[in-house]
Amino acid sequence: MTETRESIGESVARAPISIMPCLDIRDARVVKGVHFVDIRDAGDPVECARNYEQAGADELGFLDITATVEGRRTIFDVLRRVTEAVRIPVTLGGGIKSLADVESAFAAGAAKVSISSAAFRDPGFVAEAVRQFGGERIVIAIDADRNEALPSKREVYIDGGRTPTGADAVEFALKMAGLGAGTMLPTSKLGDGTKAGYDLELTRGIADATHLPTIASGGAGTLEHFLAGVKEGHASTLLAASVFHFGILGVGAVKAYLREHGVAVR
Repeated sequence: MTETRESIGESVARAPISIMPCLDIRDARVVKGVHFVDIRDAGDPVECARNYEQAGADELGFLDITATVEGRRTIFDVLRRVTEAVRIPVTLGGGIKSLADVESAFAAGAAKVSISSAAFRDPGFVAEAVRQFGGERIVIAIDADRNEALPSKREVYIDGGRTPTGADAVEFALKMAGLGAGTMLPTSKLGDGTKAGYDLELTRGIADATHLPTIASGGAGTLEHFLAGVKEGHASTLLAASVFHFGILGVGAVKAYLREHGVAVR
């Protein structure tokens, strides 16, 4: 029997939800911008990671935000310092474009790797990474912005959100799911850093189409936004940066609010 959109949302809501602060890294510092620009410093990566683990975060994102644009390898040394400082899983993204990069990420302690621009440019790379390392360790990051001409009304952007591709975000997610990738990470370019709420249509569209764990990302600013990410966006993990980095909300407060509204959290 085919699941309805409502039944999918209910099943996701019953599953334990993960809270995932994201460390956006530039020049070995945690930073945060708005719409992928207007960058502000937010602290030392190791100190931030430890604080989030102590606050109850279930996992961490570690995103080298300029590696792809600068055409360099990810800062694996900083990643290693973070993974050695905490016990919770860390997902690395940014600049991952070869099997050697994936192997280096795992050697530096990453639990998963997130592939974005390289996945779009070379789907065969994703297929081979899945074959060698397992789909459960491969996350596909999809930066997207509005495009009313496309079926899902969301267009894939690459190169740190700088380059439009003309590709439909949901169709691309389905292609990546077909290659065996285990998790989807759609980020709203329009919502990034704005604290105006997740792009629920984007998140839900990808979660429902792929039936894979999907991480809501880009725009969380209130407790209600986190709840909507689960109930309306059908996300299994809620990623945020600005609200956590700058003390607007705490991980514990988010978890408590979700529990109060009937959402199981890890």
